Amino acid sequence: MFDLKQLRCFIAVGEELHFGRAARRMNMTQPPLSRQIQMLEFELQLQLLSRTSRSVRLTPAGKAFLRESIRIVAISEAAAVNARRIAQGQAGMIRLGFTAGSSYEFLPKLLSRSSSSLKDIEIILTEMVSKQQVEALRANAIDAGLHRFSFLPDGFESICVVRENMLLAVPQHHRLAKGRLPEGGDLSGEPLITFSPRDGYYFYHLIDSFFASLSISPRYVQHVSQIHSILALVSAGMGIALIPESARLLRYRGIVLRKMKYEPPCAELHLVWSKDCDNPALPALVQLVRQSFKL
Repeated sequence: MFDLKQLRCFIAVGEELHFGRAARRMNMTQPPLSRQIQMLEFELQLQLLSRTSRSVRLTPAGKAFLRESIRIVAISEAAAVNARRIAQGQAGMIRLGFTAGSSYEFLPKLLSRSSSSLKDIEIILTEMVSKQQVEALRANAIDAGLHRFSFLPDGFESICVVRENMLLAVPQHHRLAKGRLPEGGDLSGEPLITFSPRDGYYFYHLIDSFFASLSISPRYVQHVSQIHSILALVSAGMGIALIPESARLLRYRGIVLRKMKYEPPCAELHLVWSKDCDNPALPALVQLVRQSFKL
């Protein structure tokens, strides 16, 4: 089968229509150049060039093959360049896990910044809760995640990208919907909608610890995994809830979001990745996050 060297030699002769000029262009002498053309014609079992002592012309088959040869060589060169860029982390693909809450504010900012700074790196998104992200990172199913956790698991690295206060979400006609800023004691005895201790463990633990610090026994009436589900239940008048500040962008009707008096619990969002991840594009994303979002 013919190789790229034979094609490059043929392209030089086909474009120059002169063996001497083509040989100089290829930085070789005429005899080895002629042998490359002869070997190519032998492989193809057809004549590509019509030669006389005074001229060189392309046969009809040669004209057609010249066009294809130029295309094949261009594809091979582009493939080599792209492979080098991927190996250097300048191009490629990153599989990014994200929680629903991270998509309200931070994720759009990250995607906007990466689209201009990491133009040749494609980010493939998969929504999953934090626990699923840890499993996916360990299984190499994703390269990085936007993750909330109470402690960093062994074998992982992270950057804190968001730190936000928790807000109190109440129905618009609730007694805490207006007036002075609510205090922790105002929540005692109220029906509370909170996060699932399994799929929303981070927020569940954060809120439960907040009440424990105030020596309040919360009256939980529902446990759900997603912030928008909690807001839907608050809107329906089933209770009140503590939610991260970024959830204000959801703009649920019939709900008032209020800051808490004193120091409310604070939620963090991290970019997390495994120390063993060998995706050469990942360091470029980590560097972008460090430069643009690290707190």
